[in-house]
Amino acid sequence: MRFINPKMDFAFKKIFGSSQSTEILISFLNAILYEEESIIKSLEILDPYLGPQVAGAKNSYLDVKALLNDGTFVIIEMQVLKVQAFGKRVLYNAAKTYALQLTRGELYKQLRPVIALTITDFEMFRGEQDVISHFVFKESTRLSDYLQNDIELVFVELPKFKKELDRLETLTDKWIYFIKTTGTLDEVPQTMVTVPEIQKAFEIANQVSLTQEEFNILQQQEFFAQDQEGSVALGREEGRQEGRQEGRQEGRQEGQVGLIMRLLSRRLGQINPDIESRISQLPIDKLENLAEAMLDFSNAEDLTAWLEANSPKD
Repeated sequence: MRFINPKMDFAFKKIFGSSQSTEILISFLNAILYEEESIIKSLEILDPYLGPQVAGAKNSYLDVKALLNDGTFVIIEMQVLKVQAFGKRVLYNAAKTYALQLTRGELYKQLRPVIALTITDFEMFRGEQDVISHFVFKESTRLSDYLQNDIELVFVELPKFKKELDRLETLTDKWIYFIKTTGTLDEVPQTMVTVPEIQKAFEIANQVSLTQEEFNILQQQEFFAQDQEGSVALGREEGRQEGRQEGRQEGRQEGQVGLIMRLLSRRLGQINPDIESRISQLPIDKLENLAEAMLDFSNAEDLTAWLEANSPKD
């Protein structure tokens, strides 16, 4: 038996954001957000796409979005690689979810709270030991809460979770272990079967339940993540050696262009030669920005729009 990796976007959405995931998501959110208390009685899984209301604004593609029974919105993002300004992206998506609730003529009192739950496969807060961190608005000296504390940021850092299977004690432990290790398991652990929602999550994660199209999408995302990891490693190596050899900057740029073209091809399909030419003319800093921005691209039009906004002007 083989399972899809919940750390991949497609797999995470299929397990926690599909039409059959309601009870799974309720159990997971009660464990992570509310210390296993049954605060969430019901929820509605929503379209996670956040389209801009203002021309030129940035689109957002979340992994899962839900409306809880008390009116709170929860947005969830699973992030494998640490990219530049990722913390700002989390805050941006939370603020955007909060702001886009209102249309013209509606009152501010109609705004509902937003919880942004971010699960990372890297350490966000070095020096801190807690696996789960909660952030809200506080007065800087007295640490008292802001009167309308409607935006909460919650982070789960998978590398800080060190418990092995035989040491799992709580429902929270089991859900974090599920996300961190399911992609490496070949059977459902007996200690996990006792939780019906986790058992159902394993059923959805079973690779035999995938269509060929779903399997191809998942495989493309895994290749993309591997290439991105390779890009990070390459950048570090080149950074260490930068300046040691004449012409290094030019070689670094060529390498960046080649890597970005491979990543774009995996994500969007064949790239127009004219677009490839425009990318090859970008300076190093713009190429690095493109490597981050492409994570939000869903089609070739997104790439074209980014180039229009970021290409050097004649």
